[in-house]
Amino acid sequence: MQLSMLVPLQGLLPLEGESHDAWPPGPHSFEYPGLFGTTWINKPLLQAVIAALLLIVFWLAASRKVNILPSKGQFAVEYIYDFVRNGIARDLLGRDYKKFLPFLLMIFTWTLVNNWFGELFVFMLPTFSKIGYAYALAVLAWVVYVGAGFQRHGLHYLKLQLIPEGVPWYLYPMIIPLEFLSNFIVRPITLALRLFANMFAGHLVVMVFVVGGEILLRTQGNLLYNISGVVSIVFSFAVLFLELFIGALQAYIFTVLSAQYISSSIADAH
Repeated sequence: MQLSMLVPLQGLLPLEGESHDAWPPGPHSFEYPGLFGTTWINKPLLQAVIAALLLIVFWLAASRKVNILPSKGQFAVEYIYDFVRNGIARDLLGRDYKKFLPFLLMIFTWTLVNNWFGELFVFMLPTFSKIGYAYALAVLAWVVYVGAGFQRHGLHYLKLQLIPEGVPWYLYPMIIPLEFLSNFIVRPITLALRLFANMFAGHLVVMVFVVGGEILLRTQGNLLYNISGVVSIVFSFAVLFLELFIGALQAYIFTVLSAQYISSSIADAH
């Protein structure tokens, strides 16, 4: 019975001694060789640098000619700026939002561009599908919100974060370690893992449909497989467009959570 179940798959699997670099897609599909004899100068790093350079040029160019009656381009830029300023920074941080607005704007736009690299045919890789870049961005957010807390409250910040109001003293040995883990360890880890998992899983799904569709199309003498291959590749484009939305959503969520953590750090009570 098991043999009969495997027979229909023989056209999908590489023959013995035959290699198929893209089958099956998995974590190895996200590995890229280093350049210039290094292991760290690779495609994800170049994408992160390219995204930073593109945004520097974009914001410098956008700020050079600002008119009272905005053009379509200026309107689009102002929409992005107002979206972060009014929809995230001012709503969550109140009167202190101006101090952190450049950081939040950078977080949102840089994350968005790197996420959308996964849908651009020149790149075809979301930068944050590599866990190291997600961790680096989360650590940056951690440094900002912890630094903001110490700047506002001094060493009293530790008491605000570790000892919630109203907790009796005899519960301190249990509450303090839990609050430390929650506020200083779990926050950056969950920030990174949420971004990484969504970008990795979404891009992997696209690769499965593309690679599977290619193999089905190349199968000779089986019209059903060929039709299924066409459907698979067409569906991969639908998933690709869905990933555009998910990439924007994850950039928004990361920015909102960063702003919330900053807000909790500079608040007068935990």
